[in-house]
Amino acid sequence: MPVKAPSTAMVFAAGLGKRMLPVTLTVPKPMIKIGGKPMIDHMLDRFARAGTRRAVVNVHHLADQIESHLASRADLEIIISDERDELLDQGGGIAKALPWLGSEPFFMCNTDALWLEGPKQNLLRLAGAWDPAKMDILLLVAATTASVGVDWPGDFFMDAEGRLTRRAETKVAPFVYAGVGIVKPELFAGETSKIFPLAPFFWEAAQRGRLFGQRLDGLWLHVGAPEMIEEAELTIARSVI
Repeated sequence: MPVKAPSTAMVFAAGLGKRMLPVTLTVPKPMIKIGGKPMIDHMLDRFARAGTRRAVVNVHHLADQIESHLASRADLEIIISDERDELLDQGGGIAKALPWLGSEPFFMCNTDALWLEGPKQNLLRLAGAWDPAKMDILLLVAATTASVGVDWPGDFFMDAEGRLTRRAETKVAPFVYAGVGIVKPELFAGETSKIFPLAPFFWEAAQRGRLFGQRLDGLWLHVGAPEMIEEAELTIARSVI
């Protein structure tokens, strides 16, 4: 039976890209080109191939560039969630977008997380692993030591069933969050704050035993700082030789 991917994705494109300075003085981080196209297009192309129909994209820093670029896409319905006046953080961005995201679980993704695909589409593998009966959040995770551009000691430990637990401050964890996940919208429905982060929802789900991971098949590229752009470009170039 074919895997049915979530119909909607929340794409986080509103960040200031401070770690990418000075590049992001004139180009918003999602519009930085890797492998010949903007990072945001890498993710949107993957969503379109997986069968996702709608992408809600929040914008803030140099928002006009992103909005103008996305206006030409016809393979996805693009909805702009405008945060020009006030940056809401990722959790607040989801809360504002809930009317567009709907009542079903949705994809969420960062735009600085890229990967070289394995034999099967990772978004479909993620969707195939989703089990709402036992999961509130399912994250795509990658091996900490086998990924490109990872300059921190990992994020999660994962048990044999795929359940994730948070890395303790003094530990090194084998898995990093690969920037894409599936989440239930009802987690945010009762939130009264306007501006709030997303990470605490991960930790709360982990405490309930309802945060799970799906290991990425392929090679993950984290492009979070200027020096990582060249590293990602070289990795992609080597992969197609």
